[in-house]
Amino acid sequence: MNMMKTIKPTILSIGAAVQDVFLSHSDEFKPVADKNLHEQVLKLEMGGKADVNKINFSTGGGATNASVTFARQGLGSVFMGTIGYDPAGQAVLEDLDKNNVDTSHISYSKRFNTGYSVLLLANNGERSILTYRGASTHYHEKDFDVDDVEADWLYVSSVAGQMEILRKVFTTAKKKGIKIMLNPGKGELKQAEKLKSLLDDVDVLLVNREEMQQLTHGETKEELALRGVKLVPTVIVSDGPNGVAACDGKQIVSAGMYEDVKVIDRTGAGDAFGSGFLSQWAQGVNLRDSIVFASANSTSVVRKIGAKEGILYLDSKLHDMPIKVESV
Repeated sequence: MNMMKTIKPTILSIGAAVQDVFLSHSDEFKPVADKNLHEQVLKLEMGGKADVNKINFSTGGGATNASVTFARQGLGSVFMGTIGYDPAGQAVLEDLDKNNVDTSHISYSKRFNTGYSVLLLANNGERSILTYRGASTHYHEKDFDVDDVEADWLYVSSVAGQMEILRKVFTTAKKKGIKIMLNPGKGELKQAEKLKSLLDDVDVLLVNREEMQQLTHGETKEELALRGVKLVPTVIVSDGPNGVAACDGKQIVSAGMYEDVKVIDRTGAGDAFGSGFLSQWAQGVNLRDSIVFASANSTSVVRKIGAKEGILYLDSKLHDMPIKVESV
């Protein structure tokens, strides 16, 4: 008997592409308590010269990070974003090509350089970031035409608050029967009312607790997730070290930490979680197990320097985690 081969879904990731340069292992990058700010800060002496003992070159941007998760999980993965004609843009392309991501829908900016970040890593895994956003935020509608892209899902991290581009992309995607997962950035969340008006087209929404409070009422992540399903079919609310709550209208899943690991670098942890979830959910995996994989992917990423190094490959061994499933 001929067994039909299961066709894996294809996911189109839209958003930023940047080159990340990590500077670490420096005695100067020590967090200092500042009573005036009620938080730890990194202080560098003006006019001084700080020695750095390690440098790592990587690529980032929420959408490129997500596209690598999808590709490593054996799904069709397409990236759509804007880079410049420069070495940083070349590094982004090479990284995506190496990971089997379709880069044929990348656009180029003649005016701006590729996004570029210098990350100063403290020994506790926290970082201070100097960012040139460049081409990764100066978008044009013509560069985001999803009409000729064949995909089952659209994963959108941030388009620098350009809501008209989002509206057009979402409208076209829905006409084509493409499902949408949205993990909005600061630019989108600053325009909460416009963002709410786009949620009719969204199938999965991922935000943190404070962000969800801009869209609906509630205190705990569970309350917010339950209210969130009135806005979108499936919602995930993260709450830092307190874990996440996810609801699909049938079940609510509350999860703690996947594993208590030494955090080397938090860059890309949120992208790994969101894309990790969709890499499973798009294949019909249940809510609980999709959250477990998302948590495992995120945990793996913070153990390495850079947003992509720790992204899990297909058939990675997972263990269970503290997680509670209740019917709604």
